[in-house]
Amino acid sequence: MKYTHTNLVARDWRRLADFYIKVFGCTPVPPERDLSGDWLDKATSLQDAHIRGVHLRLPGHGDAGPTLEVFQYDEDTEAETPAPNRPGYGHIAFAVEDVEAVKEAVLALGGGTVGEVVKVDLPGVGRLEFAYMRDPEGNVIEIQRLASTPSA
Repeated sequence: MKYTHTNLVARDWRRLADFYIKVFGCTPVPPERDLSGDWLDKATSLQDAHIRGVHLRLPGHGDAGPTLEVFQYDEDTEAETPAPNRPGYGHIAFAVEDVEAVKEAVLALGGGTVGEVVKVDLPGVGRLEFAYMRDPEGNVIEIQRLASTPSA
């Protein structure tokens, strides 16, 4: 068994994909998708479903690593703004070298903050610096740096 991808439904898939490419170094995996048909209607239980988007290779896993699938439906359903404590998928996380620099990049490209940058010593884990941020569509992203590892 192998993990393959996480799907992120976007309001504007090109803008959101560009954000993840520029901030986190994700790379597009061709081809771009333009999907429709009876098979998709059956799979999604939607009538006349039409999806456009792209898979983005996540950094740090090589050419065969998992992807972030950024898809946009022609017709979407409004949802509540994601929150860190809402049941279901909460956030995706990226290990970064400089939390403050990535925070500024997120903000510069239309993202936002959820809370503050926090530094904490976690027993058995080490010194963790992290922040919860939002991408331009409000999805929660964790940026983190494990500054040290615990001693054995």
